[in-house]
Amino acid sequence: MTPLEKEEQLKSLIRGYGTLAVGYSGGVDSTYLADVAHEVLGAGAHMVIADSPSIPRGELEAASSIAEERGWNLAILATREFEKEEFLRNDSMRCYVCKSDFFEHLHAFAKEHGVAVLAYGENADDGQDLTRHGAKAAREQAVKAPLLEAALSKDDIRERSLARGLPTWNKPSFACLSSRFPSGTRLNPNEVLKVERAEQLLRKLGFHQYRARHHGDLCRIEVEVEDFERILRPETRQELVEGLRKVGYRHVTLDLAGYRTGSTAAVPPNEAPTG
Repeated sequence: MTPLEKEEQLKSLIRGYGTLAVGYSGGVDSTYLADVAHEVLGAGAHMVIADSPSIPRGELEAASSIAEERGWNLAILATREFEKEEFLRNDSMRCYVCKSDFFEHLHAFAKEHGVAVLAYGENADDGQDLTRHGAKAAREQAVKAPLLEAALSKDDIRERSLARGLPTWNKPSFACLSSRFPSGTRLNPNEVLKVERAEQLLRKLGFHQYRARHHGDLCRIEVEVEDFERILRPETRQELVEGLRKVGYRHVTLDLAGYRTGSTAAVPPNEAPTG
């Protein structure tokens, strides 16, 4: 089945919902889902963003701008995961706690606005991993994954996003800022803000795929291996080190393994890393 045929299947699923609230983040998957939902359901589709210290202000602003430009119904809900001890302790269930909290807010929104169905942006590639904690929370709270049901892979979604003129079609992967902390390191909103500012600097310096990993007063930078030469140029290195010291880090190091997901996670057997 071609990506376009899968998209037609997705439209059929969404049409059957009648009304829909999409857990929207501004990432590749949820933006595509939102665009299709708006095309099919019009005013019956609602895009709902979780506003949290884990979400960079730049990401929130970019997601809001896309929604405004494309005429979507948009709601921004402040979530409360940072008030929960089971989230702050940052163990292997952190993502589950966070998603559960957001889905609870999404249910309340749907009830208030008379929305029949809730959905989020899990795709067919994600669905191959049955240990994903977000998926567990979604199953428990009856939140649908129409991209998965329509067998749309990440590559399919990027292809169709490009065809739709969505600016996210080539957006790099992103995980919440709380994923930058080693598993078991207690989370603190002020420390999360330091990470956000560190990654703002990396973006300002022109890096596309990166992470600023937090290890107390040390910031471990991950960029793609092909960017090593650029980050080690004297002027770039100096600006980065000086900027990160202003943010509050005493030490800055470049991870020679390069960018990769999950490098701060202590991954138990059969569990997937996040980050």
